Amino acid sequence: MTADTSDAYNEYASLLDAVRGIRWPARSLVRGGIPGAHTSRVWGSSAEFTEYRPYRQGDDLRRIDWKLFARSDRAYIRLSNDRSVLPTMIVLDASASMAFPLATNGKWKLAAQLGVALAAVARNGGDPVGLLIGGSGRPELLAPRMRQSALHEIIRTVAATRPGGSERMAPALFLAAQSVGRVIIVSDFLGDASEILSVVGRLVAAGREAHAVHVMAHEEIDPPRDAAMVNDPEAPAVRRALIGETRDAYLAAFRDWRESIAHDFTDAGIAYTPAVVGEEPPEHLVRRLTAPRGAGMSATA
Repeated sequence: MTADTSDAYNEYASLLDAVRGIRWPARSLVRGGIPGAHTSRVWGSSAEFTEYRPYRQGDDLRRIDWKLFARSDRAYIRLSNDRSVLPTMIVLDASASMAFPLATNGKWKLAAQLGVALAAVARNGGDPVGLLIGGSGRPELLAPRMRQSALHEIIRTVAATRPGGSERMAPALFLAAQSVGRVIIVSDFLGDASEILSVVGRLVAAGREAHAVHVMAHEEIDPPRDAAMVNDPEAPAVRRALIGETRDAYLAAFRDWRESIAHDFTDAGIAYTPAVVGEEPPEHLVRRLTAPRGAGMSATA
């Protein structure tokens, strides 16, 4: 580990300790492949017994339960679930709007914390984990890997990133997610939500697991009343007064947009989770994100 990587690792040390015991089970059966922690779609002969079924011609004779045959005079085979790994891709939006609020880089800081923590949870579970940082120019891509150095490289890359630019994330996301079983997009979804939804929706239709973490700042949800003039961070020339009826119209439009994002992503089979800067510690968000389906994992904004 280099000195720079060590410094970056130390920055996330307490967060990594907080998520160390978290497990991230797959939300559905995983395609068979390299042995791992997740239940596979392939019926196997592992030690984890699942059920019996009658013997059929062509079945492996070694899987017949001969003790049961001796008791019942009928041939049954033992079924069990094999285990597989789930290659995971963490996708972070580093476009200019993620630097808001400018004084703290609040949205990017939370996205970076979630990216590192989720990568650690996936890696601790034995899954290959990779990283895509998009939105700020040329995408940064680290292919999913299983070795421990994968987490160090992710931390180093995240720590070296500064949000800026307005590049579309969907093209890079489409290429990066082709060989993974799980993809997590951490973004504010300003500007390219429909394109991301189209790409990720196709991944879900192909049997992949997908999560969308919608990062927002309190100042976006409820702007200060003394904010007389605001501008678009990805289009600085766009400036608007945000007072009186204009502010009321903005609040209604932003609320409707959030609800639309939540509905569209959820309707496409993507696990949607809102994340407001400063509302809860990142490790709590990670526990919600990784909780089994039906355990309070996601909510609308």
